[in-house]
Order: sequence, then structure tokens, then C-alpha cells
Amino acid sequence: MTAGDHPLTTPPRIVLSHVQADQLLEARNRAVQFCGYVIARRILPKQSPRCRREIASSASLPRNDTRRIFRTEQPWARKKGEASVPVSPDLGLTLTQVRIEAEGVRFPEGQFVAWEDLEAISASRRSCFVIEDQGPRKIQLFSEATNRLYSLMPTPKAPTMLISGIPMHRIKGIDPHRDTLQKIKTIAPVVGQVLDTATGLGYTAIQAAQTAGRVITIELDPAVLEIARLNPWSRALFDNPKITQLIGDSFDEIRRFEDGAFTRIIHDPPAFSLAGHLYSGEFYRQLFRVLQPGGRMFHYIGDLGSRSGRIVVRGATRRLREAGFSRVVRRPEAFGVVAYKESPPG
Repeated sequence: MTAGDHPLTTPPRIVLSHVQADQLLEARNRAVQFCGYVIARRILPKQSPRCRREIASSASLPRNDTRRIFRTEQPWARKKGEASVPVSPDLGLTLTQVRIEAEGVRFPEGQFVAWEDLEAISASRRSCFVIEDQGPRKIQLFSEATNRLYSLMPTPKAPTMLISGIPMHRIKGIDPHRDTLQKIKTIAPVVGQVLDTATGLGYTAIQAAQTAGRVITIELDPAVLEIARLNPWSRALFDNPKITQLIGDSFDEIRRFEDGAFTRIIHDPPAFSLAGHLYSGEFYRQLFRVLQPGGRMFHYIGDLGSRSGRIVVRGATRRLREAGFSRVVRRPEAFGVVAYKESPPG
């Protein structure tokens, strides 16, 4: 079944995290402080400098007063360039000028976010929010199919997805974008037709499609694609005509492909405890069958130096060789192994 068979929402225009909310709240505080300073200079010229500083400080004014002051004195702030600030509407991909108003901020095409909503976004450090007419909505979805809660979590660059609270990408000392680049690099050059066995947010499929002729990517849970649709960093997953999405279990879907259909395979499954069948000898034999002679497959395992990683990689390496792969090389920098299918003699 293709992803097009499922009704998915239109990609949003504005997605924010605590990073953007913090920037906008800081800009508000600067603007309010400047307006307070203007008032102190205009209506209290004979007061002491200390008194003027106290009046100019937004921290010394109740919330209603700061709004009233900013609404009244906004033209003065505008002259100083404080009435609009650059902020990213898509989690760091681009910048746009956002107008600061008394009750909140307004984006160029009219979308409005109230200060109270920005404060709530700022307080939620592990969540991303899509801006809708009714206000911000946390990007999360519970899947009845898998009994898992999926949510989008910000990082310094591309966001990751939490699966019942567990990040699906490496985020300690690395971000999901660099993590993806390291995985793809292990099987470079990525050319021809590529199979991606676990779509997730689509980062590996997107990166592979930059050089491959075609990428087929498989996702078990439609709820995951709903999260990806709301992620600005995943837009190419839906826009790039070289990427074909399938919905189903890779264990079953792989049987539809002809022998030697793929020049490269990216096998980045969930943890062994969640999807042990994708680490089985039976599935490895199918991966070997659909890989072209001379082809390569990256198989994500996890930290190869950890106790659990050492156990999983030993078993996976043995089963990959039993399935027919001529070489299995550990790539600890990418938390996985590369399996090679030998070319025929001559």
C-alpha cells in the first residue's frame, strides 16, 4: 500500500519550538524595556537616573502595564528596529521577519501567536508546535495500531521523533542531520535504486535521493508519516518525485521486490527489543536476495561498544553471513555495520 492511500494533512507553514519562542520573548522584553525607557525620558525627566531605570525595566511592571506601555509607545520602538525581529518559522531552516505587537507576534502572512502561547511553548523544552487558527498544537500522535505515542522533539538542528519518550535518532554529541550523513557515507556512492526499510521522519530517504535514481522507503505506522508531514525538515519526503513511500511491515513488503532490485539498502530498524523480526535470518535472506551483486547495505545496530550493542552486533553479523553476505564490516562511527554482496566472478 502506498502512502498516498492514506489521508494526510497538508504540511504546515509555521512550526516552532522553545528556541524560537525564547527568541521572540526576548525581543518582546527588549521592546517593552525600550518603551519604558522612552516613558521615563519623556514624562519623568526630573527624576533620578535610578528611578528612570526602575520604570524602564519591564520586570518592575505588571503584565497588563507592559502591554499598555508597548501598545502606546510602539512607534518609538519601531524607530529603533524593535517592532520586527528575524525568527525561523520552520525549526531553523529559514528566517522571516515577525512583527511584535502588544498581545503577541504576527507572521508575514497574518498568522498570530499570543504571548501566553509563546510562554507555553518556551516552557515545553522537548516538544514542537504547529501554529493553527485555534493556537499552537503540540506535534504528537498516539497510534492505536502500535500502541505507541509519537512526538516531535527539537534539537539544535533537525528534530528527532520520540517513540513513547525514546529518541529515534542519536542526539548525544550529534544531531539527527549529522547522524543521517554518517549513515549514508558508509555506503557511498549512493546510486541507482535504493531501499530504505524504515522511513521514520524520512531523513535517510531524503539524503539518499540527492544522488540515487530512485528511493523506495517503507513505514510500518501511518501515524509516523503524520508526524513527518508536520516536520519542516521532512518536506522533501513528500515533495521529491524520486521518493516512493510504502506503508506496511518491511518483513512482508520486501517479498514484492524482484531479485537484485536495489544497488543500495539502508536498514535502520527500531531497537531489537521492538522489532526483532527485522534482525532475523529470514529477513536478512530477503535483503540479500533483493540486493544487486556488488551492492552494499548499511544496517543500524546502536552503540557497538555498549553491552547490548556488542550482543546484538555479534548475532546480526553471524546471521548476515549465513544469509550470504560476503563481508560484514563494523562502522562504529555510524553505530552500525555494512554488509557486502559479492559480485559474480568475471
